[in-house]
Amino acid sequence: MMVRNAFHNCLLLALIISLTTCSGTGKPGNKGNNETTPAHQYPETGSVERLDPGLDSIIAPDVRPEIIAEGFEWSEGPLWLPDQEMVVFSDIPNNSIFSWSEKDSLELYLKPSGYTDTVPRGGETGSNGLLLDPAGRLVLCQHGDHRMAWMDAPLDDPAPDFVTLVDSWQGKRLNSPNDAVFNSDGDLFFTDPAYGLELRYRDPRRELDFTGVFRYDRDGELTLLTDQLSAPNGIGLSPDESLLYVANSGGGEKSFWMVYEFAEDGSLTNGRVFVDASEAAKTDRGAPDGLDIRRDGIIFATGPGGVWVITPGGKHLGTIRTGQATSNCTLDSEGRYLYMTADMYLMRIALR
Repeated sequence: MMVRNAFHNCLLLALIISLTTCSGTGKPGNKGNNETTPAHQYPETGSVERLDPGLDSIIAPDVRPEIIAEGFEWSEGPLWLPDQEMVVFSDIPNNSIFSWSEKDSLELYLKPSGYTDTVPRGGETGSNGLLLDPAGRLVLCQHGDHRMAWMDAPLDDPAPDFVTLVDSWQGKRLNSPNDAVFNSDGDLFFTDPAYGLELRYRDPRRELDFTGVFRYDRDGELTLLTDQLSAPNGIGLSPDESLLYVANSGGGEKSFWMVYEFAEDGSLTNGRVFVDASEAAKTDRGAPDGLDIRRDGIIFATGPGGVWVITPGGKHLGTIRTGQATSNCTLDSEGRYLYMTADMYLMRIALR
C-alpha cells in the first residue's frame, strides 16, 4: 500500500521521525547576488574541510551543513523534483520514500518503495537511487524486487503500481540495482552490487556471480558494460556525456572512483581510477557512494568523511564533513543547495 500525506496512519514511522525545524531568519545562502533568505533556520552540524582555495568559489567560508530532517534508519537516493520544488529520498530499511520541501517540511511519499512481495524478509529491501526518466516519470532502483522500475502514477498522486524496466541478465535475476543515470538519448546506466540481498554477497539465493555496471538502452536491450568492480555504487555522466563515473564502495583499498570513456560502439574504454579514497577510508566513516555532477563539471561525491568536492580534472578541493556515513547527494535545479542523505539525517548545504 502507498501512502501520501499520511503519517497518522503509520505509527512506526511516526515514532522514528522527528522534524528539526524552527522559525526564524535563515542564514544567507547564494542566489543571484549570492544572498537568499530561507523561510526557516535549521540546526547546523559538521564542517567544511578546505584543501584548495578553489573551494571558496563553490562554498562560502562561513557556511556549514544544516540538518533539515532526521529519524531515518538509512537515508539514500535523494532526487530533486523541480516542478514540486521538493526533494524525495529513500529510507531503505523501512521500504519507504519521504519528501521534504521548505513549504511542507517532511512527509511520507511512498510505501512500499522497493519490495512489493507479501512475504516478509530482512535486509535492505527499499528503493535506493531515484531519478526521472525522459518522460518525467519516477524511476526507482528497487533493492527488494531486484529490478529497475518506474512508478505508474503521476508524481503528485502516487498509486501502488510499478512497471519493470529490467530485472534480469541472461535469465538470471539482478542482485540489487543501486544507483542510475539517464543520458540525453534515454539510455539508462545503472550499478548492481549485492547490498540489497538479505545476506548481501553471501546470500545463497543470489543468481549472478558478479556485480556489474549495465546499460539499458531506449530499445530495451540490456548490455553489461563491466563486471570488474567489487562493489559498483554511485554513477554519473559528465555534462557532455563523454565520461562515465562509477564509485566503488568495497572498503579499504577498494575505495575509489573510476572514470571511463565511451567507444564508438557504446562500450566502455580507457577505464582508470579517477580519485583514490583508500587512505581516507582507513580513518573516516563512509565509502565512495552516490554522486551528483554540476553543469560546470564539478563532482559532489559522497565518500569517507562526507561529500568530496572534486574538479573535472580529478582534484580534491575539500570535503563537506557531515559527521555521519554519507550515502548520496543531489543538487536543486538552480544549484543553490546540495541535499545530502547521511545515515539518519537529511542535510543540505548552501552553494555559491
